[in-house]
Amino acid sequence: MTGNPDHKQDEEGLKDSIVRFQSYLHGGTSSLLSTLPTLIVFPVYKTVFRQQIHNTPVHQAVGQLYKEGPAKLYRGVAPPLLMRTLNGTLLFGLQDTLLLQLSHSSQNVISTAALPALAGFGAGIVEAVIFTPFERVQNVLQNGKNDPHLPTLKSVLVRLKDQRLALGYYRAFLPVTARNALGSSLYFGLKGPMCAVVAGQGLSPMISSFISGTMTSMAISLALYPLSVLVANMQAQVGWEVKGVMACWRVLWQSRQRSVALLYRGGSLVILRSCITWGITTAIYDRQQKSSG
Repeated sequence: MTGNPDHKQDEEGLKDSIVRFQSYLHGGTSSLLSTLPTLIVFPVYKTVFRQQIHNTPVHQAVGQLYKEGPAKLYRGVAPPLLMRTLNGTLLFGLQDTLLLQLSHSSQNVISTAALPALAGFGAGIVEAVIFTPFERVQNVLQNGKNDPHLPTLKSVLVRLKDQRLALGYYRAFLPVTARNALGSSLYFGLKGPMCAVVAGQGLSPMISSFISGTMTSMAISLALYPLSVLVANMQAQVGWEVKGVMACWRVLWQSRQRSVALLYRGGSLVILRSCITWGITTAIYDRQQKSSG
């Protein structure tokens, strides 16, 4: 006896909805579990941030944090922890949702191999729209020069609220969007093929996922680090002379004495932190996806 076609379509739709929900859930939980390294290495991240802003050697950046004392060492840690968990929920879930839609609507138009990267690009744009305010608050809090007139999180929020979006919460939105969209596209486009290559060496699936996440993150961090430096410099100040993206880039390039080496100052620490975090996230997420599949 042939079943009702409408009933089958409803069942398939429900199944797809469950699968999509699991992608959001697994993305959030894997990112949450990977926040432990963020807590541990946050002082390292803050040291790098000071290098990005003030163009100082690592020993001077560490000296600044030492003088400020342990009470301010973790100032600004809340936004990245919250952002990291919400970011994973949105990024993995939305990419999976977009991938499903693209698979249905672009048959024989776009190569199947390119769809994960394309879906990642779209997810990265949405990610920038939602999380730019979090990054803005984080960068203001981590800039020690803001302490005298913006001593608390509440004071930062009030100050940014009083400004236009483009100058307040959405300062540096264009470079953030470019960095996130390109980064997400590269991550989802490369991690699958990279994992397949690593797994071909006889390693376990979880180890293969960890290595693929680590290697992919390393490549992305190296390529997009200058954009992160630009974003940090644009977002760290509040109420200073407002300049556009290109003007800020010229000032940054001049302050680094037109040197790529100085532009990448502190980059090794950022890349190390990113590799560990994304390696763990990728391994946990892939394991959860396979277990539920």
